[in-house]
Amino acid sequence: MITAEEIHRVLESVADPVIAEHSRHFFKTGEGEYGEGDLFHGIRVPVLRKYARKYQSISLAEARHLLASPFHEERFFALLVLMRKFEKGDSTLRETIYTLYLDNLKFVNNWDLVDISAPYIVGPWLEKRDKGVLYRLAQSEVLWERRVAILSTFHCVRKNNFNEALTISELLIHDPEDLIHKAVGWVLREIGKRNVSVEKAFLGKHYRDMPRTMLRYAIERFPKGERKKYLQGTV
Repeated sequence: MITAEEIHRVLESVADPVIAEHSRHFFKTGEGEYGEGDLFHGIRVPVLRKYARKYQSISLAEARHLLASPFHEERFFALLVLMRKFEKGDSTLRETIYTLYLDNLKFVNNWDLVDISAPYIVGPWLEKRDKGVLYRLAQSEVLWERRVAILSTFHCVRKNNFNEALTISELLIHDPEDLIHKAVGWVLREIGKRNVSVEKAFLGKHYRDMPRTMLRYAIERFPKGERKKYLQGTV
């Protein structure tokens, strides 16, 4: 059986201190920043994906150990494995992974970790189920839980079901964090790619109150002249 310790040694063997130093800056690990204190081996995402495919047979228990690792890439690896297992699993396994994920959200603690997991685990599991957990997460004091809430809606957005995405976007419009502004704006943009009338109806109600970053992300695909009107508040 493959263990978390073996995976740790494998990833440690391909560590790159130059990449690790860059990652510490990129993921804001300084004092008072959102990734404060996070540790990095220094491994690119394609390499992590390769190892996640190679070692996808690792047990859920060992994946859970990796998810609690102080090293960012080991948590990333664990989430990739969970995502692959979820995608291929039956309903019982999917429920187990979904529950494991929610029980360990404190380790899904940076934007990339949320983005590679929430739309592919939480979103699919809740597609035809009660989505109350998303509203609870959207009101959490934890930045990453709020990002999980909005990013999880992307699964339904891809299937042209926009209800939760729009409602949770509305809840997060006045969020204080830039990383939430970007996430909401991105989801709104994705809605617009599928039904621009729905996005514009939402923007018509809220664009004057939106943080600038959120609005810029939301209207990124609009014609230049139209973007200018939204930014000037003259739509």
